[in-house]
Amino acid sequence: MSAPTISTTEQLPDHLAERFETLEQRIDELESDREHMDDRISDLESQLEHKEKRINILQTDCERLAERTASLEKRVDDLEDETTHLEKLTEAALKKATTNKERVTELQSREFEKGAHLREETVDEHAVDVVDGRLERITKDESKTYYRLPESADPLDRGEISLAYGDLLPVQQLARMDEEMRRSAASTVPTRLAAKLWQARSDDSVGDSPWENGCREIAEYVKASDLKHWIRRQEAGISESYAGTV
Repeated sequence: MSAPTISTTEQLPDHLAERFETLEQRIDELESDREHMDDRISDLESQLEHKEKRINILQTDCERLAERTASLEKRVDDLEDETTHLEKLTEAALKKATTNKERVTELQSREFEKGAHLREETVDEHAVDVVDGRLERITKDESKTYYRLPESADPLDRGEISLAYGDLLPVQQLARMDEEMRRSAASTVPTRLAAKLWQARSDDSVGDSPWENGCREIAEYVKASDLKHWIRRQEAGISESYAGTV
């Protein structure tokens, strides 16, 4: 014969019925805790998935930054090499410029000693080596400023000319001499006449100038016929035929 089945707690003794109800409440609590744990696990899994995605993004960013860093480091190395190269070029250019300036300064010093007038903007007055270290600043007819040695006159007495006396053509040098010096320096009549003719261009004291004003590229000119008569006026006893061949 089978054992009797208990269908309700009323059929159980009181202490068993209380125990049974306690167990049922505990089961309900455990089921509620399990549901809560399931929800918590779902949340944690969701957070974990989100963090894994974030980690993957950060890893990608790190890789990209690492590549960018490597590229920048290479660029820095290239720039350092280029900078080193440019520094060497600059140093070489400075040495060359210094050498060139020394050469120019030496040439200018020599030109000043010979009587030249040099444009102000081309001269470093503190670098040139001249007697007593003194230069004079002057403004010429064309309103441009020049340096010269003190009281060093313009070789041609013309504002736009700034040559040193030693750089003048022989005929120009002779033109600056008086008649006696010219005769001792030039033994031939044609040479002396050429010097006097050149002097007549700018020296009103000569009093007899065959020069005429030109145009465009020609500043001044002399007609052959006028020159022949001018020569005969300067040197007594010269025939017309000889004047035409001088």
